[in-house]
Amino acid sequence: MGRYIDDILQPGEKVLYSTTLHWIFFGRAIAAWILALVLLVLSRMTVTESVVLLCLSAAAVVALAALYWTVIAWFQRWTTETDVTNLRVVHKSGFIQRRTFEISLDKVESVDVTQSIMGRILNYGDVTILGVGEGKETIATIASPLKFRTFITAR
Repeated sequence: MGRYIDDILQPGEKVLYSTTLHWIFFGRAIAAWILALVLLVLSRMTVTESVVLLCLSAAAVVALAALYWTVIAWFQRWTTETDVTNLRVVHKSGFIQRRTFEISLDKVESVDVTQSIMGRILNYGDVTILGVGEGKETIATIASPLKFRTFITAR
């Protein structure tokens, strides 16, 4: 399966910039993996059999949740594409149930970037594109949102 943008490029159109969801999207999974590891270490630090069994059981449950969140985040990141070409902005998310939008660069009225403090530190944020007669589209939690905005607004 190729990239969505490669399938829809028009003659003479070229991709200028591509981005995806930021790795922070895996935050819940990373926290759960760390908790599972801490519980596993705690189970090795105690000698009481009931506490060892409790820690190992809790570690297994948390590891299963972490695995689930990892797969969900990976799949969502894998099925999301955001590109700027020399003609338009294209965003696609989803696999079976797909949502796409395309806005011609000529129709872009404004591009707003919203970043939290963590977003500024880790370089992720939300980008809202306002199109003339096209409406408002928001792309959440993308990597390098300021660079993405620059490729849309620079002509």
